[in-house]
Amino acid sequence: MARAGLTADRLAAAAAELADEVGFENVSLSALARHFGVKDASLYSHVRNLQDLRTRVALLAGGEMIDRIAAAVAGRAGKDALAAFADAYREYALRHPGRYAATQIRIDQALVADSPAMRRTAEITYGMLRAYGLEEPDLTDAVRLLRSTFHGYCALESTGAFGAPRDVRESWERAVDALHVALVNWPRNGHDRRPPQLSP
Repeated sequence: MARAGLTADRLAAAAAELADEVGFENVSLSALARHFGVKDASLYSHVRNLQDLRTRVALLAGGEMIDRIAAAVAGRAGKDALAAFADAYREYALRHPGRYAATQIRIDQALVADSPAMRRTAEITYGMLRAYGLEEPDLTDAVRLLRSTFHGYCALESTGAFGAPRDVRESWERAVDALHVALVNWPRNGHDRRPPQLSP
C-alpha cells in the first residue's frame, strides 16, 4: 500500500538514509519508490528527476554537517577552532558516508546562493581562516587546501587504505597540526608576511 504524506523533504531524508546504507551513487528513484511502496511515477510530483533528488540530499547533508561543525567551533579560535572544525568534519564523513559523498557533488551556483546552509558553511569556514590574518585570494586558496586535505584523508581512511601500524587518529592530529603551521606561516602575495598572533 502506498504511504501517504510524501513530500520533497521526506524523500530527501529517506534518500540520505539510503545513501548511508548502499552508497550515494546507488541511490535511485526506483529504490526510493520501493522504500515507500509506491510506483516510480509517484515521486515525480515531488522531485523533478534523479539529479534534483541528489541535489536535495546534498543540501540536506551540507546543512547537517555545518551544524555539527558550527557547534564544535563555537567559542574557539586559532588552532583550537581548526582542530574542532577538522574533527567534526571527519566524524561526519566517517559516520555518514553516503550523505558525505552527496556533499561533494557540484551544485548549481544559484541554488548555493539561495541555501542558508551553504552560506553558513562559507561564513564559518572563512571566518575561522580570517583569524589567521588571511585575505583574498589567500582565503580561497586556504579553503581549497583544507578541503582537499580533509576530503583526501577521510576518503582514504574510509576505504582502509592506511595500512601502516601507526594509529590513524594520531596521524590525523599531526596533519591538523601541520595545517595550523601552514596557515600561520601562509606565503601572502604582496601582503605583510609576518604571521598573526594566535593562541597555540
